[in-house]
Amino acid sequence: MQFAEADWQSLGGTSAGKALSLRALGRDVHLHTVVGADEAGARIRAALSHAGITVRGGASGASERHLNLMTAAGERVSLYLSAAAALDGPVDPDVVAAMARSAAIVIDLSAEGLRLLPTAREVSADSGVPIWVDLHDYDGEAAFHRPFLEAADAVLCSRDRLPDPVLFLRRCIAGGARLAVCTRGADGAIAVDADGGIHEVRAAPADVVDTNGAGDAFFAGLLDAVLDERDLDAALRAAAAAAVPVLGSRHLHPLLDDLVLRP
Repeated sequence: MQFAEADWQSLGGTSAGKALSLRALGRDVHLHTVVGADEAGARIRAALSHAGITVRGGASGASERHLNLMTAAGERVSLYLSAAAALDGPVDPDVVAAMARSAAIVIDLSAEGLRLLPTAREVSADSGVPIWVDLHDYDGEAAFHRPFLEAADAVLCSRDRLPDPVLFLRRCIAGGARLAVCTRGADGAIAVDADGGIHEVRAAPADVVDTNGAGDAFFAGLLDAVLDERDLDAALRAAAAAAVPVLGSRHLHPLLDDLVLRP
């Protein structure tokens, strides 16, 4: 038996984390996701709307919920209490139109993301909108991740399960990506550009309260800087800086600090 030092409830999910950080950086964000027609779903939509994020998508039987068990060092085990299934039928034309007029399409690992992936690839091929993908703790082999990796113009991942991150990043570039980045927690991040050049950035100093959402904030900061056409080294520094306010919050972003009730 182990007693928890603290516990709280908040909005979760990697797509929400990216959307919140992009919104905080001034980006107009349209988030397509599957949210249940339940109490949790109502709270999810309210939190995102409070942050100024347009939410699209349908309802599943239950909203995705998970319990994160955290150590003081930021180590995490996520227990999924419920998971949302992919939607059925053709992709909503409004979603296709939103993709086509966006500066970038971010497809996250999920059943609904997998359903949308062929449409995103078609839109990208027709309009040139880049596809960004976060592979999280990919081991370089898992079959579920491969369609996302094959579609990506920019790939981000963590080093947690990669024996040789640089080798994997080079494989991503050889496979067609124009940018590949691996985050390394307190050790910063390393990137390989389209020409095979290696770039590194240190983690920005931070007072760490909770590490949840920091990777999503890094992703958002990098995407924002690349869209602003900053050089890669500057973009990596902006990404590291974007993670700092998230590390100092109990929530996915300080945008939620005044909204989510603490126990």
